[in-house]
Amino acid sequence: MTIVNLDAVEGRRFPAGRRTKHIVGGLSPIQSCHYALGFVTLDADGGQIPWHSQDQQEVYFIVEGTGEMCLGAERATVGAGQAVAIPSGVFHQITNVGPTPLRLLYCYGPAGDAAHWRQELDGTLPRAGVEAPPLPDGARAQRA
Repeated sequence: MTIVNLDAVEGRRFPAGRRTKHIVGGLSPIQSCHYALGFVTLDADGGQIPWHSQDQQEVYFIVEGTGEMCLGAERATVGAGQAVAIPSGVFHQITNVGPTPLRLLYCYGPAGDAAHWRQELDGTLPRAGVEAPPLPDGARAQRA
């Protein structure tokens, strides 16, 4: 039996103000070819998963906190207990708009690394409105 203790997973810190921990996939001892699952903590007041798209379908489930979710041309406030379906190929971003950390689970499939992780770490993430579609009107700016 393989068990992952989330408290024991260091995860990876990203420039846009978040820590991502793999539960299934990545460096986790639990692997699947069908999906990846992880836990993300966005820093208070602006931590972000920046504007990006990917080939996989994805779901964000908000565990704690309040965020601004941008999906294509749409923008909405999301909070604990809510899930957002993200179709493949659609640009999206979530920004913590609250004074405490925002915690979420992500699940995407099929499994594999999401290109935006490496792009963000390398400083090559496409910029909203330049190499990528613009953010929805009124959205918080892309951090990375």
